[in-house]
Amino acid sequence: MDNLQIPGESSSVPPSPSCSPSRNDCGIAPLTPSPSPGPAPRPRAARPFSVVVAIDFGTTSSGYAFSFTQDPETIHMMRFGFAARDSYHDLDPEEARHWLYFDKFKMKIHSISDLTMETELEAVSGRRVRAIEVFAHALRFFREHALKEVKDQSSSVLQENEVRWVITVPAVWRQPAKQFMREAAYLAGLVSPESPDQLLIALEPEAASIYCRKLRMHQVIDLSARPIANGTDVDGSRLFDSGFRQAREQLRKARHSRTFLVESGTGELWSEMQTGDRYMVVDCGGGTVDLTVHQIEQPQGTLKELYKASGGPYGAVGVDLAFEAMLCHIFGADFIESFKAKRPAAWVDLSIAFEARKRTAAPGRANAINISLPFSFIDFYKRHCGQSVETALRRSNMNIVKWSSQGMLRLTPEAMNELFQPTINNIVKHIEELMKKQEVQGVRFLFLVGGFAESPMLQQAVQGALGRSCRIIIPQDVGLTILKGAVLFGLDPTVVRVRRCPLTYGVGVLNRFVAGRHPRDKLLVKEGREWCTDILDRFVAADQSVALGEVVRRSYTPARPGQRKIIINIYCSATDDVVYITDPGVRKCGAITLDLPEAPVGTPATERREIRATMQFGDTEIKVTAVDVATNRSVRAAIDFLSN
Repeated sequence: MDNLQIPGESSSVPPSPSCSPSRNDCGIAPLTPSPSPGPAPRPRAARPFSVVVAIDFGTTSSGYAFSFTQDPETIHMMRFGFAARDSYHDLDPEEARHWLYFDKFKMKIHSISDLTMETELEAVSGRRVRAIEVFAHALRFFREHALKEVKDQSSSVLQENEVRWVITVPAVWRQPAKQFMREAAYLAGLVSPESPDQLLIALEPEAASIYCRKLRMHQVIDLSARPIANGTDVDGSRLFDSGFRQAREQLRKARHSRTFLVESGTGELWSEMQTGDRYMVVDCGGGTVDLTVHQIEQPQGTLKELYKASGGPYGAVGVDLAFEAMLCHIFGADFIESFKAKRPAAWVDLSIAFEARKRTAAPGRANAINISLPFSFIDFYKRHCGQSVETALRRSNMNIVKWSSQGMLRLTPEAMNELFQPTINNIVKHIEELMKKQEVQGVRFLFLVGGFAESPMLQQAVQGALGRSCRIIIPQDVGLTILKGAVLFGLDPTVVRVRRCPLTYGVGVLNRFVAGRHPRDKLLVKEGREWCTDILDRFVAADQSVALGEVVRRSYTPARPGQRKIIINIYCSATDDVVYITDPGVRKCGAITLDLPEAPVGTPATERREIRATMQFGDTEIKVTAVDVATNRSVRAAIDFLSN
């Protein structure tokens, strides 16, 4: 990003005002709530999109794919690996000062608890930039690149409102992070905020699951199909090495094709599955690992989520961080931090060297892996610490790392195992714990997808721990599975019929005070009546099944005549047993804003005005609409999770 341009502040979305509803001072008077949730048909999008473009915005690599709605079985692909990193590495040090390089910045959105439109990212040079600008800059590149490719492939002139965009995000991301990606897409010009339905947010393991429905038998690698052959080692290591070499070769060949054909219905792999069969998708990406459990509904092939999405920061980056920690142990944390700050391009050079060698790690490998140290690292260490790197390595007593006179670190198989195991153990442990849940009992297949799923180290660990309880399946084009599935999701967003709510959501309201049931510190006396404050009016509960199209309705009335805005704060909790918004684990996470039109001429000032809000929790994002009951006119409604 050469001299990254920062658009004016006017391009950002202004934060919504906030206030506390704990004592009903937010300008609302809650009416009797309607039953929750209530079923309502979800119509398909009315706009006739001509093409679906999906962007897989990854931690370590990204890409896009598209498909024309008139030819949905054909998916065109474009994958980007490390072009930005390699370009920055090749810059002259003086020229590099004029560029901003951001590494693995997607992970920041996952790790920041108070994400807002003003959250900043730090480039390797130390300069800080608003995160929304960096994400928008990347999405703008994808937009321009993808539209050019689409127009080259199209036989007719396409208008930009004929394109439906899909952006993938980890399933474990909360609503603020999803909204952040949507705001970045608006800023990048993918779609207008006035046409929100033109953009879909797809959950990465869900997208992979959608694509896996299309797989044929020759398109998968079944790790559970272990033929018995003479001469195989007792622990099967020789068999694994052979199988993984074959798998990697198939993956390499798959990448050379830019156009893929998918089944018009479900693939033959599903012929083995019956209605009600369960399977798990484990998406092992660069930054996060996401797990989702689905049940297939035959004959329509729709999917039902059985347990709320789970996972954590257990992606391939964990191996990189372990390598950095090893360097800190050998050379000192202060030196590594100084080297990264003073020689950022050389640090990228070292990262490139490790990344290339990391991919060759495999179970049963007998020889060491060589990592080239940049000359500037060796020279900088001698100037900074007054001794050679060889001396530092010897004094560290780290016997699993050797020094080569050719200027390389030699990582023994034991060293590579030590780098991989913490991350792999976290993944396996999480899968095993999920398998114990009652809702997940009886899983027949486990699909291992994502870029990290190419690692033989991870494959063997998952097969060894879980291969006896279910079949471990890896799509041949494992790194492209999510991208293809995201296109299919854009073509038919109704394919996942039931989802599980990740959190409990609700608002704070007043209820009649009941002595003996409600605590005295919640008592509020108003106009002679006793009220209990801070009660959580629950919209949905954590892990509750919510079907696509189901809605939650609540009615509100302005507290005073002429009021033009109603703001309702939203609270959330990871558990479903909360009673008050002040309970432990409950936090304010967002706000619903209702912009009220003027009351019709002649409406008495004393007349009670009812605004009915309708919320959907069954999509990948929470949505809200509202109407003025008296006039049946739509009320502008927005839900904001970024201004908390």
